[in-house]
Amino acid sequence: MLRIYLQLVLMVVIWSFSFVVVDIAVEFMPPLSVALYRFIVVSLTFIIIDIYLKILRKNKSNNNNTREIRFSQKDWIILILASFTGVSFFFFAQYSSIQIIGPTLPALIVCLLAPVVITVLALFFFREKLNSTKTIGFIIASIGGFLLITGGNLNKLTPEDPNYVGYLFAIITPFLWAIYSTLTKKFKQNNSSLIMLKYIAYLGTVELFILVLINRELIVFISSAFNIILLICVLYIGILCYILGYYIWQNSQLKLKSSKVASFLYIEPFITFLFSLLLQRIETIVGWNIIGAVIVLGAVLIINYK
Repeated sequence: MLRIYLQLVLMVVIWSFSFVVVDIAVEFMPPLSVALYRFIVVSLTFIIIDIYLKILRKNKSNNNNTREIRFSQKDWIILILASFTGVSFFFFAQYSSIQIIGPTLPALIVCLLAPVVITVLALFFFREKLNSTKTIGFIIASIGGFLLITGGNLNKLTPEDPNYVGYLFAIITPFLWAIYSTLTKKFKQNNSSLIMLKYIAYLGTVELFILVLINRELIVFISSAFNIILLICVLYIGILCYILGYYIWQNSQLKLKSSKVASFLYIEPFITFLFSLLLQRIETIVGWNIIGAVIVLGAVLIINYK
């Protein structure tokens, strides 16, 4: 059990820095294209791993213990929905918000509000009970969420604000992540976290490619693909954040309660803020955003209090 918690700490550090890495990447390529680039790298990595494993199996004399995992129709529906909510739509929304309002506020919103939404979904899908303590926690989280998102200024959610679209994208991300987490927790295949992630990545790559074509970004994508700084950023968010980070997330979801795994996200935006300060990234957060974040953090702790 200690190993799982240590893996979750590693995941949080990797994901915390990813917001800053994406903020750097979108300086060279549009958010949608960055997401596509990331998942091309992820898909190619999975293909290389598969080829290596096949060669390894061929070199073994006894191959009777290997079994092919087959997905049911229900599994494929879950995989497709998960690819939309956890890859194509999610990263388009998240990267767009980072490009517009900086790395820290999107990190705060997704990491602090997603656990609340995950807990709400768990009430319905996993029959986790709602008591008076959790009810109070949800009320406090709603107040904190308002301050976190708006900074106490409702005009930020109106078209008159220049960062209006960035805030909307940021608000969408915790709901997409919560749906993704709930879907993948319901996935019934045993010991297949990496296989599930592989097929979600393949599906997400196809979806992102179609979106890039629709958005007429293909020429920009091709012309920017060999930028060395962009390539380093994409390797980081592709291999470390997705393959390693998502594997830790999925594996821990199978062994721990949803709310307990989600609680590791609480510290992520604060680490992101430190990374952002160190690298002197441009931010749009104000004092009320931080106060709202602290209130939400307290509310989530109340919700998950036993």
